[in-house]
Amino acid sequence: MINVLYEKLGYGSVSVIIISVAIMLFCGFLTTRLTKLLKLPNVTAYIITGIIIGPFVLDLIPETVSSGMNFISDIALAFIAFSVGEYFRVDVLKKNLGKLVVITLFESLAASVFVFVLTYFILGLNVSFSLVLAALASATAPASTMMTIRQTKASGDFVETLLSVVAFDDVISLLAFSIAISVASASLGSGFSFADFILPLAYNVLMIGIGVILAFALKFLMKKRSTDNRLIVSVALLFLLCGIGAVLGVSPLLGCMAMGMVYINISGDDKLFKQLNYFSPPILLLFFVHSGVNFRINMLFSGGSFGAVPLIVIGVLYFIVRIAGKYAGAFTGCAIAKKPKKTRNCLGLALIPQAGVAIGLAALAARTIGGEEGAVIQTIILSSSILYELIGPACAKLSLYLSGAINATVMLSEPITEKQNKVDELKERVMAIQKEIDAESYANTEEEKAFNESAFTEDSYSDYYKRYGKHINRR
Repeated sequence: MINVLYEKLGYGSVSVIIISVAIMLFCGFLTTRLTKLLKLPNVTAYIITGIIIGPFVLDLIPETVSSGMNFISDIALAFIAFSVGEYFRVDVLKKNLGKLVVITLFESLAASVFVFVLTYFILGLNVSFSLVLAALASATAPASTMMTIRQTKASGDFVETLLSVVAFDDVISLLAFSIAISVASASLGSGFSFADFILPLAYNVLMIGIGVILAFALKFLMKKRSTDNRLIVSVALLFLLCGIGAVLGVSPLLGCMAMGMVYINISGDDKLFKQLNYFSPPILLLFFVHSGVNFRINMLFSGGSFGAVPLIVIGVLYFIVRIAGKYAGAFTGCAIAKKPKKTRNCLGLALIPQAGVAIGLAALAARTIGGEEGAVIQTIILSSSILYELIGPACAKLSLYLSGAINATVMLSEPITEKQNKVDELKERVMAIQKEIDAESYANTEEEKAFNESAFTEDSYSDYYKRYGKHINRR
């Protein structure tokens, strides 16, 4: 029925494009209502939505619209990379920089080596395909892990190590991918030459330099700006960086990450990152749904093959071998860095998820390499990402429990809700006020103190919040 409407309106018309985007946004939102009940991350919902409304199920998005939305991956990844830059605060990283670099190198590159050995030496696939897939294997999606940390209020050496490692992880992944895609692109041409390898790397270095320059420009332009103008200026500069990357034919990721890293260190302005996080969800939703629409599910389940190996076999082996590589690399890196035993044994479990950066890089690889090889890479990454995001949150929570970052009570309890967080906030504020009162001798006797401590029980705080919570944070 929808196709009849599209046909009358014209598949390339503005009305069809707008309707398609509305369908992607609304269906993505509806699917999150279901995955929320199953306690699954939104990324999983978006990819599944894309598959359902894509050509192999409901076919609600015309091919002309889908093919014309490839630019959305660059924009979405620009936001992701810029936000990752926030975690590279020099004052925090310099304390354990050497250990963190060792752990990150081992956990990311071990996964790449494991996958390369599997695809090139064991399965006998071509070198360009093996290099690109191996580079993508190093990427980690920290979103579900970080969400679990916030929900459980986990803390300690394990959590500090984990947050730092996942920030460095994306840098290693981007560098590895840049090298791999350069070699792959050169091998698909008339032949491999030194210039074909060096030129893309030089362009990536140039992108980093431009990102640094734009970070200083952003700091200058942020002075005395209204909230709306801060958002406009920052988005404009990110789009500019994406455009420069498109002109040079390289990913904007390294440049955007450098821009975010330099900006947070020279300005200390973390409010801009929070503002962009409020602005970016519709863009990220469209990106992941679009990736699901482009997911060629028929290649995976219809007995298709790449070379002499069934595609389903490559996908399953990639899923298993990457997990083994991540765990072995994290274990070895922590051992060399002399991290506590619990951190060494559990860190690999928290590094299993793979979504945002890997999916974006896979889309870039499919566009750069093209043909069957590019489609196969994107299919493998998308299908495995769904599985990783299904088991990721559970593995993250298990790693936090086994490492001692959370206790058994939290492990078995429901996630902390927004209401509980506000009640805790109210408790802290009341206790702070009480300390000030005590300091001025308004509650000197033990009887008065005992009465004040028992006046607000858990239920009392909840009742108090119901009545007066709406006034919290008002100035």
